[in-house]
Amino acid sequence: VQLQASGGGLVQAGGSLRLSCASSGGTNSIRAMGWFRQAPGKEREFVAIRWRSGTTYFTDSVKGRFAITKDNAKNTVYLQMNGLKPEDTAVYYCAAGSSVIMSTIREPTSYGFWGQGTLVTVSS
Repeated sequence: VQLQASGGGLVQAGGSLRLSCASSGGTNSIRAMGWFRQAPGKEREFVAIRWRSGTTYFTDSVKGRFAITKDNAKNTVYLQMNGLKPEDTAVYYCAAGSSVIMSTIREPTSYGFWGQGTLVTVSS
C-alpha cells in the first residue's frame, strides 16, 4: 500500500485547509485510515481516524474543528481542518492499518503504512 499526502501550507489562525491522502496498491486490506501530526521537538501524536465502516474518531483538541471524509472512487481520504490554531502547526502524516482497534488508535505502531508528511503552518 502506498500513501501520498498533500495539501499542507501556510494559513492564518482561524483559517482552513484540507489535507488529502491518496492510497494505492492492496487497499482492500486496509480497515482504517488515520492522521497523525508531529510538531517540532515533539513526538508524533494521533489526530483522527476513519474506519472502513465510516466511523470516525478525533483527538479532543481537534473535535468540532476537523473532519474526515473519503472519496471511494479516488481512494482518497481527506482531513478537513477548520478553525486552525497556531498549536495545530505540525507535519501531518496519513497512515493506514489493517487491524486498528479503538484501544490502539493512538499508537503509531498500529498502522502498517505511512505517507510522507505534509507541513501545516498556522500563523497567529
